[in-house]
Amino acid sequence: MEHHPKFEDSRFLGDKRTQLVYDLDTWDDDDVVNEFVELGVALSFAPDTLAEARNRGYQPATPGARRLKRAPRA
Repeated sequence: MEHHPKFEDSRFLGDKRTQLVYDLDTWDDDDVVNEFVELGVALSFAPDTLAEARNRGYQPATPGARRLKRAPRA
């Protein structure tokens, strides 16, 4: 997938509602990422690594996986 213009320098984006992290280099479904970016619940990580996302409690997203959407804390 192409990186979203707001996060063009980020590889990993998290959805605050589901606590899932998306690897933009391997993720194919643009609609999922565009949805949570446009809602303003996207989060990038610094450093931009999967280990940092896991450190913040995020789980890697897999195609077809569903999680309960909650209101973001921050």
